[in-house]
Amino acid sequence: METFIKRLRRFRDARDWKKFHTPENLAKSVAIEASELLENYQWPNREPDMDNVKEEIADVVTYCLMLTDHYGFDIHRLLEEKMDKNEEKYPVDKAFGKADKYNEL
Repeated sequence: METFIKRLRRFRDARDWKKFHTPENLAKSVAIEASELLENYQWPNREPDMDNVKEEIADVVTYCLMLTDHYGFDIHRLLEEKMDKNEEKYPVDKAFGKADKYNEL
């Protein structure tokens, strides 16, 4: 992952875009790209464009990585810590087969 993050930095820096990549702008970009992903599922009975789905997922993840890089977060640690919390909040014996929020289990 670090190799890819370095590639993102090189891409950004070669274009002098760091000044635009504030945490606020990066977070907005995550939401915008997620909305573009959601457009693939906007209409019932319509198959999503899988090429576009892949591109939009890549855009969302890229902006998330740029935001974690801005703050110096370790993405692997972040994900592991979140999974630890999820496993606590959603124990198998209470959550199995349910879509309820953790406080409603």
